[in-house]
Amino acid sequence: MTVIESILVSLFSIALVFIVLSFLFFTVKLLSAVLCKVRLNSTINADVKSEISAASNAAGDKKINDILPGALNLINVDEETAALIIAIISHESQIPLSELIFKSIKAI
Repeated sequence: MTVIESILVSLFSIALVFIVLSFLFFTVKLLSAVLCKVRLNSTINADVKSEISAASNAAGDKKINDILPGALNLINVDEETAALIIAIISHESQIPLSELIFKSIKAI
């Protein structure tokens, strides 16, 4: 094996190590992001359930639609129009529907 061949083998080995390390780095980042998202969703669901139970205990004579998240009051608007408005707002603001909360939609 000549000096040039040994240098080429060394460079190839170093490049291979960096490629594998970068693959592992991105794999760990991806798994971390997915697990963080799952944990965040479960925490949010638990918080919403505790808020609903606390609000229902304190509400007394309030309607259940005033307490529950996701309850929507439509005032002079049909459901199809409300769905279109919600979809347009979600699309234009680039916020997922699961993160938006609408309390009421009123025709002006």
